[in-house]
Amino acid sequence: LYRQTATRFVAKAVNEAWASLAAQASPDGQMLSVATRIEVRSRPLDERLRLAPCAQVQAELPGQWKLWGPTRIALRCTGTPGVKWQVYVPVEVKVFAPSLVASRALPAGTMLDAGDLKWAEVDITAEASPAVMDLSGTMRRELARSLPEGQALRLSHLKARVFFGNGDVVRVVARGAGFSVVSEGVAVGPGVEGQPARVKTESGRWITGTASAERTLEVTL
Repeated sequence: LYRQTATRFVAKAVNEAWASLAAQASPDGQMLSVATRIEVRSRPLDERLRLAPCAQVQAELPGQWKLWGPTRIALRCTGTPGVKWQVYVPVEVKVFAPSLVASRALPAGTMLDAGDLKWAEVDITAEASPAVMDLSGTMRRELARSLPEGQALRLSHLKARVFFGNGDVVRVVARGAGFSVVSEGVAVGPGVEGQPARVKTESGRWITGTASAERTLEVTL
């Protein structure tokens, strides 16, 4: 009976959390608004559990967890005086969305063009690296490793671009809460996509940020 009650509260917790989940991004920033379908599965509770009966069970997400991929939901007894227990139920959330996959087996070093890729429904939670959903952004990009036919293209499959070189004049975009400031500096070393890089301003100040686009360094204030 407890396991049936707990399963019901797991489903209830997922439903209650779904509104906030829609506003959450995955670790890579992909939003659930792109989803075509979502699957939620909970694992069976440990049959060895022997918990006191509880009139009301509160279900919630532990603070560091999200309803994305493998996660868990906490069930806590709150409705019976003198009864206090809490258990964690493993849950797996799969989010499917249209993404790019290899239309044929692609070896490492391939310079991608439109014929190399096609659209398919992909579980975008299956790997930590985000699935690629922008065809234009993949053209003439080099594969860092081989990609079997039908496998989803993820950012980790693409070789990082070098956005600027040592000595290049770089646009520095500093972003804060509700504002941004743009300046210039000279690169001290290469700016590899998504990696830390440094520039030196006219005043002699050294700034460290992230190479985010062609001749652009982004700094978070």
